Amino acid sequence: MKLRLTNLRLDLNMNEEALATLAARKIRVAPGKITSLHIIKKALDARKNERVEFVYSVDIQVGDIKGIKMNPPFVQPAPEPFREQLKRGDALLSFPPLVVGSGPAGLFCALKLAAWGYRPLVLERGFDVDRRFQEIERFWQTGVLNPDCNVQFGEGGAGTFSDGKLTTRVKDPRVRSILEQLAEAGAPEEILYLNKPHIGTDVLRGVMKNLRRKLISLGGQVIFGCRVTGLKLSPEGSLAGLEVGQGEIPASVGVFAIGHSARDTYQMLFDQGVLMEAKPFAMGLRVEHPQSFIDQNQYGKNAGHPKLGAADYALSFRDKERGRSAYSFCMCPGGVVVGAASETGGVVTNGMSEHARASGRANAAIVATVDIPDFGDGCLKGMEFQRKWEQIASYRGGGNYYAPAQKLEDFLQNRPSADLAGTIGSSYRPGVTPGNLRDCLPQEVGETIAAAIRHWDRQIKGFIHPQAVVTGVETRTSAPVRILRNERLVSMNTPGLYPAGEGAGYAGGIISAAVDGLKAAEAIISHYEKPKEFFPSALIDKLTSRRD
Repeated sequence: MKLRLTNLRLDLNMNEEALATLAARKIRVAPGKITSLHIIKKALDARKNERVEFVYSVDIQVGDIKGIKMNPPFVQPAPEPFREQLKRGDALLSFPPLVVGSGPAGLFCALKLAAWGYRPLVLERGFDVDRRFQEIERFWQTGVLNPDCNVQFGEGGAGTFSDGKLTTRVKDPRVRSILEQLAEAGAPEEILYLNKPHIGTDVLRGVMKNLRRKLISLGGQVIFGCRVTGLKLSPEGSLAGLEVGQGEIPASVGVFAIGHSARDTYQMLFDQGVLMEAKPFAMGLRVEHPQSFIDQNQYGKNAGHPKLGAADYALSFRDKERGRSAYSFCMCPGGVVVGAASETGGVVTNGMSEHARASGRANAAIVATVDIPDFGDGCLKGMEFQRKWEQIASYRGGGNYYAPAQKLEDFLQNRPSADLAGTIGSSYRPGVTPGNLRDCLPQEVGETIAAAIRHWDRQIKGFIHPQAVVTGVETRTSAPVRILRNERLVSMNTPGLYPAGEGAGYAGGIISAAVDGLKAAEAIISHYEKPKEFFPSALIDKLTSRRD
């Protein structure tokens, strides 16, 4: 019988081979009675940084459970594997589904559809990951931005040029399938059990290419450099096709997994009457500390231990005076701050780490909540609000996508920084201009962030570090709109249009977006039969002929 054991603890000087002995002791059997052991979860307990431990959950196989006392949740039968119960529908589908966007939602939606024989066609406005990397490097080095291929747009979506974090609060059996597919495509096997798994942008680029190859092997297709510019609707208002720069593509089903920065696509959908609503988001800045300071604070005397790696943190604060919350977001241990603009004339920051997390810097977004009263009524007002502050940041940075930067201590005192001397400097590229980030944020947001940082200085002693620097602005924390859908995951007023993922307002992060993409695929499969026709090669040739 298979049992699940939890709360097995190993200190830093113990190897994982000791787990079998701990497991046997926990159920009071001889170690030889355990015929197999599989790690299900591995977490780090550093709450008492002088005693840092790894905490495991494992599944073990024992031949005879007679005499073993169950003690949930510490000792109990292992759960049965998830078995999908999905049946194909019978509604007519004339052409394969179109999937707009190749981020996590679009990619995993397309993989699911392809595995079931639907031969989806993925339309991605940006380029494949190799050419995308070249475009992004050119932007970081020269300030020359490609509005269709950048940190936000291109193969893999925004997450490809981030930390590649796979943490999620979503409790969904689909998560396991997503992690397994990522591991099969080249992600480290440890993502299957680490409590805070991450891939790193350097590894993730290869994973994306392998997933694309898998999609094509299953009958799917991907067209890069193909931006959707309009909807073709039937007289009844249902989807009949998509307009792209290369012409029109017939379709009665289109999954819109567009990402949270596709502002021109939001505008197009709004202009064509697709029901949407404004939603809250958060905005703020990026703070950088020496990674050694964070390690020392979190791990104490164990800082620098080879089993630990770069430490992270997660912080939150409720500003009762202003009725607003602040929190750390997308913390990147051992990473850098990157330029993430996708529109001309605006500065956007984000964080990015490679798998090794070895930059020597810790950075995180520090953001405060923004709601409809802050930007006014109107479906796209939040999007316009983001754009306004990005343009202000660009002006304060001096143009050419330089970002305003400031000593953290100066930010708290609301005084401009004449220079960044004495700090670790900002890692942001193309470059920074010292100034006052308070001028680049709404007053209430800046004051809430300052109050939060002072509060966190009592939690992480010395968080207000003399070498810390802030760079801004961080605006793309989540989608500023939600594309409304019904219980079948279809647009409320445009049948055939399936909004999905973070850009549609239904996810936040790589894993939750991928889960939502799978749900969209399942909704399509359960309603439609396999398509009767496939796209002719002449159409595919036309779509690919002008993609450069």
